[in-house]
Amino acid sequence: MTLMVSKILSKTLLKGLPSSFALELPPYRRPQVGKVIVRSIFDRTLFVLGRAVAVAAPAGLVIWIMANISINDLTLLSHCSNFLDPFARLIGLDGVILMAFILGFPANEIVVPIIIMSYMSTGSILEFENIMELKQLLVDNGWTWITAISMMLFSLMHFPCSTTCWTIKKETNSMKWTAVSFFIPTICGLLICFLFSNISRLLISL
Repeated sequence: MTLMVSKILSKTLLKGLPSSFALELPPYRRPQVGKVIVRSIFDRTLFVLGRAVAVAAPAGLVIWIMANISINDLTLLSHCSNFLDPFARLIGLDGVILMAFILGFPANEIVVPIIIMSYMSTGSILEFENIMELKQLLVDNGWTWITAISMMLFSLMHFPCSTTCWTIKKETNSMKWTAVSFFIPTICGLLICFLFSNISRLLISL
């Protein structure tokens, strides 16, 4: 898929743009352990953690509000999941899974905990320690092998997380390329899941 998208981009958006790669090697010096550790902590670790906190904290608040505020005996999270459900079924998922991907934009690691929280109707994010309990929960909520594979395909090919988008924006200084980086994998993921789920259903029905 990467090679295919690269070929398409080279014929469309990147047509005629020269591509080059230059690598400059700095002079070799004996590494100073203290400086390496300090620079690693301040230039990398703290910077990444700061961005994660800046994005994850507001996202956590939004998820908590949606999971704990109810309208007509349904949480906001359930209302949104029900709204997305018809479209999600077309790509082999359900509304809960698709909503979890949307809410997981700040950090992809929270997608599965959000799915579990939604299925269990709890107001907080949690994870199972026993994998068989998780399997039973998913099966009870309508998961099939098509759902599982569609979930894996979309996980591989959906939009990058917010930190990655932030980095792309910073490195390219362009909202256009940030948007391209967001929408191309998402559209590819939706298309592949749509084709896989519907072809699989068709083969099963024959």
